[in-house]
Amino acid sequence: MSTPNLYEIENTPHFQELLAADLERVSLLNFWAPWAEPCAQMNEVVTELAKKYPKVLFLNIEAETHSEISESFDVEAVPFFVVLRGHTLLEKVSGADAPALTQALAKHGAGPAAPKPQSQTTQAPTPASDVAMNAAEKEETPEELEKRMRALMNQSKVVLFMKGNPEAPRCGFSRKISALLKENNVEFSHFDILNDEAVRQGLKKLNDWPTFPQLIINGELVGGLDIVQEMAESGELKDAIA
Repeated sequence: MSTPNLYEIENTPHFQELLAADLERVSLLNFWAPWAEPCAQMNEVVTELAKKYPKVLFLNIEAETHSEISESFDVEAVPFFVVLRGHTLLEKVSGADAPALTQALAKHGAGPAAPKPQSQTTQAPTPASDVAMNAAEKEETPEELEKRMRALMNQSKVVLFMKGNPEAPRCGFSRKISALLKENNVEFSHFDILNDEAVRQGLKKLNDWPTFPQLIINGELVGGLDIVQEMAESGELKDAIA
């Protein structure tokens, strides 16, 4: 059965045209990637929700193909969902959380009443809180955080700080670097920075490296995907872990 309110976004003008057609309409943006297994599951959930909420506009957006759209909504990992009314941000849902997504649609898609918006998409949206901020809840001191981060960096000879895990990565760079390490028979531990916002932000400062993934060898930062690729090609990676 066709779902007339569900669209596969072809390009940025296509996205803008659909979104601008009715600024009072609620929309669900589904950012996904073909290599992420959780996305396949959530795409099915989105299709079912589109049938349940025919007045809501559902837009499937392949995150890496349409990076301009992804960046405008601060999409750092997939699956990732944004609920809008026109250009007004209502809610964000990160991860393969079908109950949370269903609840968001029930809250915003059932009726015409517009809840108080969090922000406007004409401005940079507030970064999504898609992690369990355990350390923040305990009011961890900077010294305690640094001690914990260094312990994580030294939990094994090779540690990969990534988005998701090697079996279910949540960004393309994390997927590529974990595959590269496996191809080179590198044994490594991993840490999902999406589950700990304090570590996620703290490592950026501690290692003076603004992005993830970050590969650590013998407790020291080696670099991100590009550097690790170069090291693998030159043979330096095997020397570093020898």
